[in-house]
Amino acid sequence: MTDSLLNERELSFQLYELLETEALLQRPRYAEHDRAVFDATLETARGVAAEYFAPHNQKGDANEPTFDGEKVTLIPETKVAWDAFAKAGFLAAHHDAEDGGLQLPEVILRASMAYFNAANISTVAYSFLTIGAANLVKSFAGDALRERFLPPMLDGRYSGTMALTEPGQGSALGDLRTSARPATDGSYRIHGQKMFISGGDHSLTDNIVHMVLARIEGAPAGTRGISLFLVPKILVNEDASLGARNDVALAGLLHKHGYRNTTSTVLSFGEKDGAVGYLVGEPHKGLSYMFQMMNEARIGVALGASALAYQSFIRALDYARERPQGRLPGAKDPLAPQVRIVEHADVRRMLLQQKVYAEGSLALCLYASSLFEDAHTAPDDTQRREAGELLDLLIPMVKSYPSRYCVMASDIGIQVLGGSGYIREYPLEQYYRDNRLNPIHEGTEGIHGLDLLGRKLQQNGGAGYRLFLERMRDTLKEAGHDDRCAPLAYLLAGSLDRLQEVTESLLAQVAANANLGLANATVYLDVFGRVLVGWLWLRMALIASRALAAGPAGSEADFYQGKLQAARYFMDWELASIDAQTHLLAAGNRSSFDMQDHWF
Repeated sequence: MTDSLLNERELSFQLYELLETEALLQRPRYAEHDRAVFDATLETARGVAAEYFAPHNQKGDANEPTFDGEKVTLIPETKVAWDAFAKAGFLAAHHDAEDGGLQLPEVILRASMAYFNAANISTVAYSFLTIGAANLVKSFAGDALRERFLPPMLDGRYSGTMALTEPGQGSALGDLRTSARPATDGSYRIHGQKMFISGGDHSLTDNIVHMVLARIEGAPAGTRGISLFLVPKILVNEDASLGARNDVALAGLLHKHGYRNTTSTVLSFGEKDGAVGYLVGEPHKGLSYMFQMMNEARIGVALGASALAYQSFIRALDYARERPQGRLPGAKDPLAPQVRIVEHADVRRMLLQQKVYAEGSLALCLYASSLFEDAHTAPDDTQRREAGELLDLLIPMVKSYPSRYCVMASDIGIQVLGGSGYIREYPLEQYYRDNRLNPIHEGTEGIHGLDLLGRKLQQNGGAGYRLFLERMRDTLKEAGHDDRCAPLAYLLAGSLDRLQEVTESLLAQVAANANLGLANATVYLDVFGRVLVGWLWLRMALIASRALAAGPAGSEADFYQGKLQAARYFMDWELASIDAQTHLLAAGNRSSFDMQDHWF
């Protein structure tokens, strides 16, 4: 069985053929880099992930963190992995060189993170959270806070978290109760409790920087009254030395289905005199600031789901190629040798389904990362603005499509292995358990469906939606002139037409009755996600078709043929179900809406 974390040929295809990442070298920020730097970064990520993260993936799952009332203990390999990640520079990889970073593009960082996610998603979660928290500090904190907290976060001495959710409130952030009272020294005293805080306590770093949402006393109700605070676990003196323990207490660890080596905590702020917190940015704008970390986290969660799906696919494919069982239905000789299960058509169907979910989701995540890059470093204002508008529209699908279908890919992997997939001697059951969290954290499908249909579609006069339609139509037109891809484009064009029709219908329904019109928003999110990923599969098919026209041989020909066949499968099977979905959506189906509590 291969020890591969990802398919290196696939990653190269997506970065350099689909996304043309090498063109970023023409931008001033990356002028001193070259393709070799990008590749060396990916190779380093693969090596560190394989050496320091993958070997303890199952051990961390079997030996959860413990809390003795004073200290959290993790398996020692977690600390070794954290230090290796930090030493390799990945905590600061995308930051400017003058800040100690490697000044790498966002898409290269995210592709590197895919290796770590594939190797050990629960251990790398500490790094993932710290990268996002450090980005918040850099973007919105004042000079004094940046100087005190950012350098140790970038070199691995401090880690970071995002502390949003509260007991009983869940994702309803407008109802949060954590309070902030101004102190005479310009800081604040934070009182409240946060729950499901990943990485909220551990012994990996000298300090933990909590990015906390709270309401300043007297602030407006709802989301407009939320502010963002930096609350360290241990207070930091002006000379950067560590001081006394802050009034932040670990109330307990939560025990999870998966992601077990990531501490999931309940944190109490201000059980005594109040936790010292520092306002980040302006008062009452905290949620808008936190959306930066939330959106980065949504792409990151989707990327983690994709990496787990890819591991599930690789392991299932290896097993199917090695495991002999049965004979083909047409075989008549009971003494004939058994065939490998990959030779059974139904197994190939399952593997193909895994492939389209894993590779389509990876393409979606890396495409979103490329839009993030363009929104910040594209050469002109129009490109930057359009990239930002398109990314903002697509974030609900970027988070939700991989989260849903990559869990299915892990589930299918268990099925391919049969009984072996269900036992802990093989990693498939852990991949499923780890992956099952991804449809929940960073916004459930229900939340993202409401966001898409209730807000994103008409944001800025529908600019993002129009850009999406224009780019899809351009690809469809291009594919229509390619003999191999024209039939695929025909199927996708029909699905796009149905998406447009149901979008217009649903927007009218929402305008007439928001409660009824949004009742099936999650189904609409799923339809949109399938069409979006279908677009990416058509783009990949076009590249494959052109490459095949050049007459490659051997494994290269097989690679591109596999791309085309996967795209055919997606258009034939994965898009088929949206016909029934769009019919029900356009009709304003009331089955769920009319159901009453006491009827259950």
